[in-house]
Amino acid sequence: MNSQEPQRKIIHIDMDCFFAAIEIRENPSLSGLPIAVGGSPDKRGVVATCSYEARKFGIHSAMPTSTALRKCPALICLPVRMPLYKKVSKSIQSIFREYTELVEPLSLDEAFLDVTGSIHCQGSATLIAEEIRQRIYTAEKLTASAGIAPNKFLAKVCSDWHKPNGQKIITPREIDGFVKTLPVKKINGVGKVTEEKLSNLGIKTCGNLQMLSASFLENYFGRFGKRLYELSRGIDSRPVNPNRIRKSLSVETTFAVDLDLLESGIEALNKLYEKLLERLAEKSTHITLPIHSLTLKIRFSDFKTTTIQTVGNKPQLKKYQQLYTTVWERTERPVRLIGLGITFSELEQSGQLELELERDT
Repeated sequence: MNSQEPQRKIIHIDMDCFFAAIEIRENPSLSGLPIAVGGSPDKRGVVATCSYEARKFGIHSAMPTSTALRKCPALICLPVRMPLYKKVSKSIQSIFREYTELVEPLSLDEAFLDVTGSIHCQGSATLIAEEIRQRIYTAEKLTASAGIAPNKFLAKVCSDWHKPNGQKIITPREIDGFVKTLPVKKINGVGKVTEEKLSNLGIKTCGNLQMLSASFLENYFGRFGKRLYELSRGIDSRPVNPNRIRKSLSVETTFAVDLDLLESGIEALNKLYEKLLERLAEKSTHITLPIHSLTLKIRFSDFKTTTIQTVGNKPQLKKYQQLYTTVWERTERPVRLIGLGITFSELEQSGQLELELERDT
């Protein structure tokens, strides 16, 4: 950021247990009970989100619903009602845009807001966040948590600090002290593998991470190393982007019965490919990047997952079939889930993407 530019005021709003909270609002008798919203256990569904009462049993999003029920036999499982959630999300986002045009939705239940130049609440980001959260509750009877900071990284970290229904602010002068004690797992992009690598280096906190040079981190972690160097110091220059570009698109399905033959897997893949084309066609008016690669995801009966990718500038059924066959011949294990994906290039092209959709086998 240019030294002449004003210090940014970024708010990250994160709805509390969004899907589950809406279901409880619609049916108040569910209040205080362990509930999960997601797929059916007899169709191998997974939990999309769950109430805080359910989380006490160790239940979390992406957990198989059958596993969640074993952890909490009293768990109330509800189906996903996406049209309702989208309607509520749209209402909430309209509130955001009354305070700033710089709104970057990350999903239905969270968004970044840049209120640097906002005249609301005497320009106080803290008061704006409080007012937005109150207005969300008044309009939708749902609670939200917020993080307020000079950049997106810290704002997102802070929104999780006083959940549910709370907020935390980090001022510029508090950044150094705050990040030094921050666990490295709080850094976006640090998953179990990276956390283990850092742990092997004796790195547990961002303060520990600050002891390593940028060149060492880049040699050890590649391009992500530079990001680790900056974020461990609370540095994040990314602007709030109201026109966020989609970088990937995917569809997947979990099968009621494992697919233990190559032929049955290919047949299921063919059907999933049609869904991919439908989704791509729906999103085509918003896509400004050319297709760069095709991705296949397979989860086996033992829950181990393999992801394989190939270069491609358009969806091609034959390439997905070849990828599936390659993985199958290498393992020959029953398949629980198949996912098909597309990754878009970093280089933006002018005009609307003209999609060539191959349906022939």
